[in-house]
Amino acid sequence: MTLNPTLAAVTDRIIARSEATRSAYLERMAAARGKGPARAHLSCSGQAHAYAATGADQQTLAQGAKGHLGIVTAYNDMLSAHQPFETYPALIRDAVRRAGGTAQVAGGVPAMCDGVTQGEAGMELSLFSRDTIAMAAGIALSHNVFDAAVFLGVCDKIVPGLVIGAQAFGHIPAVFLPAGPMTSGLANDEKAKIRQKFASGEITREDLLKAEMAAYHGPGTCTFYGTANTNQMLMEFMGLHLPGSSFVTPGTPLREALTVEGAKRALSLSALGNNYTPVCHVLDEKAYANGIVGLMATGGSTNLLIHLIAMARAGGILLDWQDFADLSEAVPLLAKVYPNGLADVNHFHAAGGLGYMIGELLKAGCLHPDTKTVAGDGLENYVMEPFLSEDGLTFRPGPGQSLNDSVLRPADAPFQATGGLKRLTGNLGTSVIKVSAVAKEHQVIEAPARVFHDQEEAKAAFKAGELTGDVIVVVRFQGPKANGMPELHSLTPMLGIMQGKGQKVALVTDGRMSGASGKIPAAIHVVPEALDGGPIAKLQDGDMLRLDAVRGTMEVLTEGVLERDTATADLSAYQHGTGRELFSLFRRSVASADEGASVFGV
Repeated sequence: MTLNPTLAAVTDRIIARSEATRSAYLERMAAARGKGPARAHLSCSGQAHAYAATGADQQTLAQGAKGHLGIVTAYNDMLSAHQPFETYPALIRDAVRRAGGTAQVAGGVPAMCDGVTQGEAGMELSLFSRDTIAMAAGIALSHNVFDAAVFLGVCDKIVPGLVIGAQAFGHIPAVFLPAGPMTSGLANDEKAKIRQKFASGEITREDLLKAEMAAYHGPGTCTFYGTANTNQMLMEFMGLHLPGSSFVTPGTPLREALTVEGAKRALSLSALGNNYTPVCHVLDEKAYANGIVGLMATGGSTNLLIHLIAMARAGGILLDWQDFADLSEAVPLLAKVYPNGLADVNHFHAAGGLGYMIGELLKAGCLHPDTKTVAGDGLENYVMEPFLSEDGLTFRPGPGQSLNDSVLRPADAPFQATGGLKRLTGNLGTSVIKVSAVAKEHQVIEAPARVFHDQEEAKAAFKAGELTGDVIVVVRFQGPKANGMPELHSLTPMLGIMQGKGQKVALVTDGRMSGASGKIPAAIHVVPEALDGGPIAKLQDGDMLRLDAVRGTMEVLTEGVLERDTATADLSAYQHGTGRELFSLFRRSVASADEGASVFGV
């Protein structure tokens, strides 16, 4: 199939834009490979320290002839998605020993739950945790004794942070090992209805807690298609997972077999063998273009509009929001997974999942087929699906057709002809909007503004009955420099109630919304942010705004607004408590959202 011309053009301009920074990065990786792992060059004391706790592997490591695998883990049992990782290191060590190598836990990285911190002060640390995770991964691998690495992580900021860290050691192979989604519980649409009932005072807090416990009921990733599951999709589209491994549930024989195979595969890709495949060769410009295509075709989380840019920059690749917008116009939407539809990721996987989707997009010319992956050369490897036979783990061709066309459709009969995300520009700046779950009648909103400086002010106004007419709610001073750019998902129930009453309603913010949000038109990640003097800081209550997701515009219509002085806000409450003071340096040095909201340079 001929490559889609938009995909070809966008990739070509990414390559051209990134020429200098990408070349410099690859030169650094080549130099690092030339030096090789330093364990053979360590002092006797250094080697003794490195191997002292390895038990039966101590002598093998001292001889230095076998492959050595580093495990970087985000395990904790605060996150249901990461709890299964508790048993992975022992499983990996045993698998690698049987293959003739050795493995050590190189280090752990922090992992916070955005579900727990929604609407709380801890959410202001969430985005910055990504770069902290990247640095922690770098520290884990800094002993420079490993021939390859596996990364254990799933959720919102964790996978992007691990990818950034992996690219700092891009001269060695990296395989990402997921834990899989929890089994389906209370349906996501029913959960959303109960949240709205609680927000409107129709049910008690006890009723709400009962429903939430039924929805989030066991180990594994939350089953809606938010940031965590979008991350898992990306790892397959970009070639860092084994094929078909993203959505296999925890605690199953297939899940365990995939973990074992992933560990062995990582070592097989090291420079010690004949199939050297470092992560710097996997994550090239085509891989990132494929990742964006996957984001659009699945209607994935808006958080990846920030994370993918930061991830790419760690490998010297420069993405911008126009790349996302252009590919969105060229890529069909093939999946409807909550909040874009009623199904959860388990239903999506059963309908054919990522293997079917990748096959359809390859046939349509919407993916680069000639990428390197941990499964071998070529994205065709990811049309295969894993299963267990008498011979153990085997890969076979996946289903040639969707098994549920209300969840997953072919490329020639998509849910819509274009992808799930749009870039908005206009006299208020630049922002992005997720449209895959927004009904057509809500994609153009013209209404007066109601301006708030934090989400609690907005919720208080709603409870006081002040938000009764058509309104565009503006929540500003929520950008990365102001307070770390928290998600504002806790606004979703009240906005949903207003929309359900027939009000025309939208959100404009320099903050973020959760990957679980979608039915309310939300212009998010506004740049320049209010603290940088962006036009959003000039708005006042009653100013007429127009948000047009069809034309891709975001404008203030009231005359004279842009000539006003910018508003200021008292940000002192964001400086201390719940660990905020530890991240003051991040707030002072962070880049804007359209540059990845990272504290790292290119």
